[in-house]
Amino acid sequence: MSLRNKLFLSYLIVIAAMLGLMATATALIAPAAFSGHVEGMPHWGGHADDRSRASDETPTLEAESAGGMMMSGRGMGIMETFLADYGDELLEGFRASVGEALLAAGLAALIVAAGASWYVGRLILRPLQEVGRASQVIAAGHYAERLAVHGNDELAELTRSFNQMAASLDEVEAMRRALIADVSHELKTPLASIRGYMEGLQDGILPPSPEIFQLVHHEAGRLERLVHDLQELSRAEAEQLQLQIAPRDALALATAAADWLRPQFEERGIGLTLDLPAHPVQVRADFDRVRQVLLNLLGNALQYTPEGGQVTLHVRPERDAVRFAVQDTGIGLAAADLERVFQRFYRVDRSRSRASGGSGIGLTIARYIVEAHGGRIWAESAGPGQGCTFAFTLPA
Repeated sequence: MSLRNKLFLSYLIVIAAMLGLMATATALIAPAAFSGHVEGMPHWGGHADDRSRASDETPTLEAESAGGMMMSGRGMGIMETFLADYGDELLEGFRASVGEALLAAGLAALIVAAGASWYVGRLILRPLQEVGRASQVIAAGHYAERLAVHGNDELAELTRSFNQMAASLDEVEAMRRALIADVSHELKTPLASIRGYMEGLQDGILPPSPEIFQLVHHEAGRLERLVHDLQELSRAEAEQLQLQIAPRDALALATAAADWLRPQFEERGIGLTLDLPAHPVQVRADFDRVRQVLLNLLGNALQYTPEGGQVTLHVRPERDAVRFAVQDTGIGLAAADLERVFQRFYRVDRSRSRASGGSGIGLTIARYIVEAHGGRIWAESAGPGQGCTFAFTLPA
């Protein structure tokens, strides 16, 4: 039952209880109270002059035999005399008795309403208090905190949403710790190499040669790429990417990205094929940024496709959009990884280093770039070992 229905039902219970108590009090208390008021009325049933007057006014058998009309008129006179003598007191007694009955019913209804309100309030406030307590625990950095879910109403949905948020924060915190470890390791490795080469050159152990300088330059390039990726991620998450969107040739975009990586595909023994439409297709995009996305997707396909595999870059117009798709015959993805691969710092295979598997930033940046263009990006895979397709759309 939903929370709205529970509250509505509690109100109905309170109203029904009040009506029932008022009816019961009126039926049980009012008659007894009225009888007490009547018995306490002055001149009621106890004074001799009233009884004498009533006796004098009582009709005799002779008067009755004299005629019914006279008896009827005398009876009406007795009723008028009775109402004139006791009418005000009877009305006051009736009012007092009804007032006592309503007062008793009101007190009982107040007790029932207070009990029902306390019970319903407890049902509502207890989950909210638990959420508040758990939020303070999570704010202190303990992301493993979870709440028990009771029922299927809005409060239960709030609890489930809170648990989902806590799980997401816990996962992000785990990835942050892993990122710090990865970045520390990846910074340490090239720095240690550069320092070793420099010490060797200073001590005369290594002769200065173009090969040594090239190795140092390569290690410095690794550091530069890592720092560049982190800067790009920071700008993307802050929505500060500078885009120069204009009509572009989608076929030229695909060709430029494929030609840039084709030598690496040939070196690895992996086929790279372009599947392009016969006619030119215009797309609204920033040429360099979209090329960056394609290079990232093609680079991932290159890393995760074994030798002898095949990678195909498809371009297809779809209504008011253009669809780009990179399809490979690589290791594939599990269903649980199809959405998570776009999360920052996430890598399907944690054992891969940056040199072979990346830092888990490229796909996150690609998602931000595509969404900044007004498109969307997603991954498709039949399962591990069955290849994967990364696709995205851009406005035509």
